[in-house]
Amino acid sequence: MPKSSSESTSSPALAPSLERALAAARIADETRGTDIRILDLREVTPVFDYFVVATGSSRRQIHAMADEIEKAMKREWHDRKRGGEGYEEGRWIVLDYGDVVIQLFDAEARQYWDLEHLWSDARRVPLPSAGATT
Repeated sequence: MPKSSSESTSSPALAPSLERALAAARIADETRGTDIRILDLREVTPVFDYFVVATGSSRRQIHAMADEIEKAMKREWHDRKRGGEGYEEGRWIVLDYGDVVIQLFDAEARQYWDLEHLWSDARRVPLPSAGATT
């Protein structure tokens, strides 16, 4: 998906893709996802802007994260996923929103796929700490 000029890093407003990535991370946190990361891939690949990666403790919890993220994307951005996989099995779910891709894993699948290592050239986006008790 081509990037618009409004997504330049010098703009005071957040780029729409970053806003959606941050929202997905917030929702993953609110639905008890752990080890949440946002990878900024804009300088690494032209295919998408951000990966949001999170770990869930069970199939049910991973489904809850995916469902809530999908609802928010529709409600807040009128955005529908372009593709998705893994929902039936529930150990790994991908939600593809074009410029933002959300990857939800159980611990074993996350370790196996090791996306942070695969995309190690990506810059990590700091997550807002609002409400966090770390």
